[in-house]
Amino acid sequence: MQEHDENRMIRYRSAILLILFLGIFILFSIFIITMGSILGSDRDTDNKFINIENKGLRGKIISADHYVVTYSEKKYRAEVDTRSIDPKKKNLFIKLFSIYSGLSEESVASRFFTKSGRTIRGRIVLTTNLDYRLASDLRSLSYKMSKLDIFRPLNPKKPHLIFGLDILADSETREFPHQSLLTPLVGYVRIDDSNEYKKPIGIKGLERKYATYLEPEKDASLKAKRDVLGTPLLTGTTREVKRIDGMNLHLNIELSFQKDVEAVLDEMKEMTAAQEVMAAVMDSRTGQLYALASSERFDPKHIRQKDVMALHPKFSEYLYEPGSVIKPLTMAIALDHHKVDLNKMIPLGGKLKVTNTYTISDDEYFKALYPKGIIMFSSNVGIAKIAWRLTGRELYDGWRNFGLASRSGIDLSKELVGRIKSASQLNHKTHSANMAYGYGMLANFMQLIKAYSAFNNNGVAVTPKIVDFMTDRENFMYDVPRDVASLQACSAKTANIVKDMLAGTVNRGTGTSAQYDGLDVGGKTGTAHISERGHYVEKYHSSFYGYANDKQGHKFTIGVFVIKPKKVYFASQTAAPTFHKIIEKMVQHKYLVVDKVLAKIDRSKRETLRAKKRAIYLRKIEMYNKEHGIK
Repeated sequence: MQEHDENRMIRYRSAILLILFLGIFILFSIFIITMGSILGSDRDTDNKFINIENKGLRGKIISADHYVVTYSEKKYRAEVDTRSIDPKKKNLFIKLFSIYSGLSEESVASRFFTKSGRTIRGRIVLTTNLDYRLASDLRSLSYKMSKLDIFRPLNPKKPHLIFGLDILADSETREFPHQSLLTPLVGYVRIDDSNEYKKPIGIKGLERKYATYLEPEKDASLKAKRDVLGTPLLTGTTREVKRIDGMNLHLNIELSFQKDVEAVLDEMKEMTAAQEVMAAVMDSRTGQLYALASSERFDPKHIRQKDVMALHPKFSEYLYEPGSVIKPLTMAIALDHHKVDLNKMIPLGGKLKVTNTYTISDDEYFKALYPKGIIMFSSNVGIAKIAWRLTGRELYDGWRNFGLASRSGIDLSKELVGRIKSASQLNHKTHSANMAYGYGMLANFMQLIKAYSAFNNNGVAVTPKIVDFMTDRENFMYDVPRDVASLQACSAKTANIVKDMLAGTVNRGTGTSAQYDGLDVGGKTGTAHISERGHYVEKYHSSFYGYANDKQGHKFTIGVFVIKPKKVYFASQTAAPTFHKIIEKMVQHKYLVVDKVLAKIDRSKRETLRAKKRAIYLRKIEMYNKEHGIK
């Protein structure tokens, strides 16, 4: 009996184990069949393939001292389909999103309703303008929410398809960490929102000029089969395109030096109540610009109504009659044509009547001057008489050789070339005399910087260059294409003669306030009346263009241009002192090295020496006048 009971118990236990095994087998079979239906048939979902895009970024602009002047940053938005959130866990979703995003719970909750208070069923944007760090945090939150079963499938027939919190690239913003520094040179952008993805478009300055290189060449894309969770599967059918960002621009300009030059211009603007003050510092041999600054600047990220006039870089877009700074160019043309005897004085007399309506006059009276003195003391009469020795064609071609009425080649978005009289017009005394001292023509600031570089570079006028080179994402370097070449403006012999005249102008002439002990400095002042509606009015432009060299071999062309100063307008009191202060900054930044022997000479002794030289020069003039019976 006992044996019978034991056998029955064994059969009972075996039956239970068999039923349990069959149950497990059936459940496993159901699982296999279900997974096979989901994953086996090409993992069939609503979309068999996924297409992922990764937008390329605009290139950076980087200063010579390795500061990033401007760069692009992607911004993201957070979206969710309200139907995918479990109603029982909606408050948890709101609380967690509020903690991670920094938005208040009330603000997050309000996104789920229309303005009229109706509940939104569908996709909503929770927040925009997210930086990469916050976007990454929210992606992490989305994963954690999935683990907490906050999300549910939209379609009960497809329980495997669960859409959570989406973090999507929304736009590309342009950042300017140094605000107004280096503007308007750098330029500005506007955001193109014509497509779903917003991106910056260069409007002015370097942002516009180099737009072709700055803009990304190619967006990244990945087209591949996807699994039930939307993860791309790398198979033989996968198509991937690598992202190619825009090129980076590397400037010749150091931010630290540029900042100091801008401070000098701000000070001069305040002192003179000028509309604007500009300056440039350029290597006379290479054309590399180490500073290109204006007193009128703006924050490209926050442009205001009052900034409108400052948006246009006047370095290449503002045309004006340059005045006496043209005289050295006229002298060089005459020297190249052998029409000037440096050892022979030219009678002046203070005024010269050309026609019944046109009389040339000098600010300072001289009976006669040597050609060097004509430049040193800025004689209108003297330079007019020299110009009359040349034909209209010679004058026209000569000024064109210096780059007037032509593009300087400065790498900015726009350049107005100005104008000069035609060769036939210049055969007339009125036109040739007027243009000989800088009236009746229009030029821009960069044209004159280029022209004056010839006097410090053996007659070659070099093309100004803001950008030194470009790099790609892999840091490979590329040359910058130039479409305007340097010019052989005059012979090397002529350039050195005029250079000596410019040195005389600084040592004993109208540019003494530009002097700098221990350096080789030369230049020319220009104070020009402004014409409005065909008549010259009591408004002025003042400028000083010249050079500063040291014994170490550093050679620079420097220019200062003051637009419509009100308190003081003579170039000798505005542009020339600013020129001196810029040289002082160059010495501080070690662009120029002062000769200690010359620098130790007592200032008063140097002034006494210059006064003696001037007296000797004037006595020579008086002796010449007596010998030739000039009164």
